[in-house]
Amino acid sequence: MIIIGLIAGWVAGLIMKGRGLGIGGDIVVGIIGSLIGGYLFRLLGASSSGGWIGSIITAIIGAIVLLFIISLVKREE
Repeated sequence: MIIIGLIAGWVAGLIMKGRGLGIGGDIVVGIIGSLIGGYLFRLLGASSSGGWIGSIITAIIGAIVLLFIISLVKREE
């Protein structure tokens, strides 16, 4: 789970153009992102099957959503 979180957080940080939070932060964002992604996929009635690849894609999508929310909160401060 930590490896998936690290990969997802790192990729999401690259996609969100440098909004990564360092290795530790990327792991946390990736793990929380995997929970968010899993919730979103269930909410939409989609399955995140596909083994490791499916888990990483789900976590990346969730991490992107989380980084977007974090950037909105930081912008308001």
